[in-house]
Amino acid sequence: MAGWPSALRAEVTAAGPECQEFLAAVLGGDATPELVAVVMRYWGHLPVEAVRRRLPALRVEAASRARAAGALGRGLRTGSGEVEIGRTEPSHSGFFALDYWHLQHRRFDGAMSPLLVREVFVAGDAVTVLPYDPVRDRVLLVEQLRMGPLGRGDPLPWQLEAIAGRIDAGETPEEAARREAVEEAGLFLGRLEKVAEYYPTPGAVTEYLYSYVALSDLPDGVAGVFGAAEEAEDIRGHLLSFDRLIDVMEAGEIGNAPLLLTVLWLQRERTRLRG
Repeated sequence: MAGWPSALRAEVTAAGPECQEFLAAVLGGDATPELVAVVMRYWGHLPVEAVRRRLPALRVEAASRARAAGALGRGLRTGSGEVEIGRTEPSHSGFFALDYWHLQHRRFDGAMSPLLVREVFVAGDAVTVLPYDPVRDRVLLVEQLRMGPLGRGDPLPWQLEAIAGRIDAGETPEEAARREAVEEAGLFLGRLEKVAEYYPTPGAVTEYLYSYVALSDLPDGVAGVFGAAEEAEDIRGHLLSFDRLIDVMEAGEIGNAPLLLTVLWLQRERTRLRG
């Protein structure tokens, strides 16, 4: 426990030897404080084997927490930063997780809020990247079935998107973007241009996105059907001229925020990139 934050060290110590045996059985040797904190959430809720099966997703979550710790400080925001977290209770634990949080926070009037219980959908950090060929003035979009539109009742739940995927533990966002481009479109990307980083659904979802435009060579015939077989991905590429891309956006065919944001950024920066 050397090098752990004092609060985490105290929590593990107070939980007793059985908790420490649980952590050792799940994690084995050394682990980052962020990973220990994530695994601790399941102590008393899930058996060791169930938590071990989720370790890849938990490592992604822990890496996301480590990146979050380096977030920008105060500027316009006036919130006190004072949040008292009572306990977290896992409700569902699959590829994603759903937790119940019990908390209070300092209000803008200086008083503490009442005790709040909030549901949090836990998803790790992810990247999106739109390949753009400045010579041919075209982009590559991908299309795939998405559960969000299907669950909402959309009769055509296939979405036009930028290439996207989770940032694996040990990866940088840029490395994840390049890996996903190979997996989803068979592309090796050139220079990456940062569009933005942001929470797409901050009201209840932990997911944090890093969005890019990548300068790429996109000749005729580069679009195909790709995807990781082990993840049952079925992804079709679409080559579009920039003008066609704008037409598709204005027709309402692009229904997801990351791609909309990226197209608007490209519209602003296109002249510079082509120059």
